[in-house]
Amino acid sequence: MIVVTGAAGFIGSCMVGRLNEAGYKDILVVDEFSRPDKMRNLEGMQYHSKVHRDEFVRWLERHHAEVDAVLHIGARTDTTEMDVSIFDALNLEYSKALWIICSGYGIPFYYASSAATYGLGELGYKDDHALIPQLKPLNPYGQSKQDFDVWALQVVAEGKAGAPPSWAGFKFFNVYGQNEYHKGRMASVIFHTVKQIRATGGMKLFRSHRPDYKDGEQSRDFIYVNDVLDVLLHFLEKRPPNGIYNLGTGKARTFYDLAASTFRAMDLEPNISFVDTPADIRDTYQYFTELI
Repeated sequence: MIVVTGAAGFIGSCMVGRLNEAGYKDILVVDEFSRPDKMRNLEGMQYHSKVHRDEFVRWLERHHAEVDAVLHIGARTDTTEMDVSIFDALNLEYSKALWIICSGYGIPFYYASSAATYGLGELGYKDDHALIPQLKPLNPYGQSKQDFDVWALQVVAEGKAGAPPSWAGFKFFNVYGQNEYHKGRMASVIFHTVKQIRATGGMKLFRSHRPDYKDGEQSRDFIYVNDVLDVLLHFLEKRPPNGIYNLGTGKARTFYDLAASTFRAMDLEPNISFVDTPADIRDTYQYFTELI
């Protein structure tokens, strides 16, 4: 059995679909399951059963012999949330619990980290294990991902608590694709562009609040979700070397270029204007990310 946490979310639901395409049907889907809009993501998917996120740690303790691998994609991903305790509980301690169980019972464990761990990119964007403890995320979400990465590397280095027989963390850069509609403000710029164009005929991007960036020239490493799924499936089936990996394209694109390309893909002329970056994220907003 393959376990997918965050299975009703964006990447998680897409992963369930990709597993189905690859012939996997014995899948346990784990999520919070309270939102009908997210449950649409699992319509038509084939899976064995589902377990609520709050019950999964106990379930895994009891049913570990049935599990072939855990794909831990579920997390609290709201970069505007400032309550550290929420991220400590849902991202850090929850991930530690799953790691420890998988280590104890020899279950492969693959988890989602984030490019948010790189902060302003002062140390670059290289997934060098030696550099990871020095990274400085800009918000509690990024910090929670950073804290788990550092903890996992420390556990492996010390060899005390053990490690899963096969494990990997993936620093997702800016993933976009299908099944994003439930994410609200956290959905990708492509999703928001299509939505705004259909509603208003135009697109509003965040204005730059830094003198070294012109409006719309904020840049991210955007990666299509299907490419992410291919990598996750490769690790699941081929078991490459353990470690923490960047997962992006290696090519940053500006928000303006991405929005303009979306207009052209819809056979429309670009109609782009700018609004102030919301005050609650302005000081923690990444202006550039790019996989190395």
